[in-house]
Amino acid sequence: MLSHQLIHPRINEILGRAGHHARILIADGNYPASTKKGPNAELVCLNLMPGVVTCAQVLQAVLSAVPIDAVNTMMYTRDDPYALDKDPPVWEEYRAVIRAAGLDLKLEPVEKWDFYKAVETPDHVLTIQTADRQRFANLLLSVGVRMD
Repeated sequence: MLSHQLIHPRINEILGRAGHHARILIADGNYPASTKKGPNAELVCLNLMPGVVTCAQVLQAVLSAVPIDAVNTMMYTRDDPYALDKDPPVWEEYRAVIRAAGLDLKLEPVEKWDFYKAVETPDHVLTIQTADRQRFANLLLSVGVRMD
């Protein structure tokens, strides 16, 4: 019986094999998950219908299951049709999820094209594709070290 919130068997299997510095992408519904991934990454699709499930829901489950050292967000653009002039509202939701998990982690934005490059590394082990419709909702998590 699992004692954490994450009950998806395939995700638990992949996380069980992941070690320190492994990267987990929680992708929004617009992310090109089939083409922007690392050579060792596995894709798990949780996009049931628009808005179900969200990146924040997946973040909550993953934080309950594995230690995380860093949380990178995809920095929003300021000069294209999807531009924003301030942080996406979903980022505050992520901060609340992180606080509720009792963690002292900061969101660390990475420029869009550098974010794609970070995902395409051999350390990327898992993409969890969501149906989140919010712009710039992608998260790249770095697995930490279990201390107990």
